Amino acid sequence: MPDLLQRANDFRAAFARRQAAETLELPGAFAVRDAEFALSLEHNQLIVDAPGVRPETLPALAARGLGADRPHQITVLDAALGERAAPVLADAGYTRDAEVVLARGTAGCAQPRGAARPVTLDELRDPLYRQQLEWSPDEELARQLAERRAARLRGAQEVVFLASRTPGGEIAAWTDLYLDRAAGLAQLEDLVTAAPHRGHGHGDVLLATGLALAAAAGIPDLFLVAHASDWPRQWYARRGFTELGGTSCFLRQ
Repeated sequence: MPDLLQRANDFRAAFARRQAAETLELPGAFAVRDAEFALSLEHNQLIVDAPGVRPETLPALAARGLGADRPHQITVLDAALGERAAPVLADAGYTRDAEVVLARGTAGCAQPRGAARPVTLDELRDPLYRQQLEWSPDEELARQLAERRAARLRGAQEVVFLASRTPGGEIAAWTDLYLDRAAGLAQLEDLVTAAPHRGHGHGDVLLATGLALAAAAGIPDLFLVAHASDWPRQWYARRGFTELGGTSCFLRQ
């Protein structure tokens, strides 16, 4: 499915540009920056969206776009270029996080019983913040990573924050859903179940709701990005997702 992979990567690049506070165009790449969320690598990174970039130029491009003396990320959307860049960037002090792009069709997808519902950022703020603190005790980092969803509202034609609740009404799990009817694509991002509520099917409810909403919008394909070495890759595969290809993120502390 090379065409679907290219469309998904084009969607990701366009989303990054739209949500960015600042964008700097560079040869074969672009840098996105947002001082309000300075600790969020998603909002301060170099995205390489052309396969012909020479790997040895990437550190200099990142320094030009983001500054040489701060932690930053380079996302390489082309799988072959990511492989060629890996040894060069390792020598320059970067660590690699390999990702896979997965997708499935939405045809026939209907709202599940007890479907997830849209929520506002205000409703999500406390659960997001508590979860980020579990992952990292840095309070300012947790605050920025919770608040950065406000910037994501600019990223797609329609951005929906979905939440699955306990019988008592507590938000137990959440995800972002990005819908673009013109592109014929939807993306599911950051599907998380809070630790006390895992094992109760909230992830399946969120996924089924996202697929159903995409189908209702006339969007035939939904994709997502998963870490290549993490368990969600297999979880999504069991739910009908097919791997389209890989991308790479390179982090320099």
